Formats: sequence, structure tokens, C-alpha cells
Amino acid sequence: MIPRSTVPKGDATLVELSRADCLRLLATGAVGRVVFTDRALPAAHPVTYLLDQEEIVFRTASGAKVAAASLRNIVAFQVDQIDVDTHRGWSVLGIGEAYEIADPERLVTLTPRMPQPWSSGAVNGHVIGIPLQRLTGRQLGP
Repeated sequence: MIPRSTVPKGDATLVELSRADCLRLLATGAVGRVVFTDRALPAAHPVTYLLDQEEIVFRTASGAKVAAASLRNIVAFQVDQIDVDTHRGWSVLGIGEAYEIADPERLVTLTPRMPQPWSSGAVNGHVIGIPLQRLTGRQLGP
């Protein structure tokens, strides 16, 4: 790792990541942002999530805007980890058609693996899946 003092400001490069690298990085994250349209305007909400093979899975409260706005709509899911001091990090963006996971057998296997949601209302709310139909990412480094 390069010491912070040796990284000149503005001397970082962006490298495109492969799909496999994007999936590997998504698996290390804990919080991401669901990006959707709310009353014809863009909106982004942070959620705790799980990567289940090539699908993002998260819980949201019943009646939550994110659930209503994302169901069967094309949404984006973005995760990043960037250190502004060292100019190192990464960002991954997935796009897919969100849907509610209702299959009882799948819910039984997902529930113990899912991270605790921030809102207590989300625990018994909706479980949303976003199949990652499009996945892009970039790594930032000197």
C-alpha cells in the first residue's frame, strides 16, 4: 500500500472492472443504495443487503417508498468504498428489474443470511430482489 503522503492529488486512474470482480466486491459490502424513480424524480435509499449469487436482496418496510417504487421497475443498485485521502477505492453499479421475493422456500434459506435492516419495520416487511442484468464497476487507484 502506498503511504498517504506519496499519493499526489489528481493523479489517480480509473480501471474498469470485470463482472467477476464486481460480484466479488459486492459480496464484501454491507450497505448499498437502491436508486429508483419516485414521482418522476430520481431517488436513492441506503439499505443493508445480501448478494445471493448474482442478485441483490434486501428488506424494506411494508408500504415503504422504495418497495412501492421498485417493484417490477428497472432500478439501480450502487455500492462503493473510497478513501479520499489515498485516492483508492472502487464503485459498482448494478441494474435490474426489482421484484418481491415471495417463494417461502427461498425466504427460509435467505432469512438467516440477511443482514439486520436499520428499520425495525423492515424485519417483517418486503424482501426485494434485484437480478443484476447489467453490472459495471471501476477501481480507483494511483
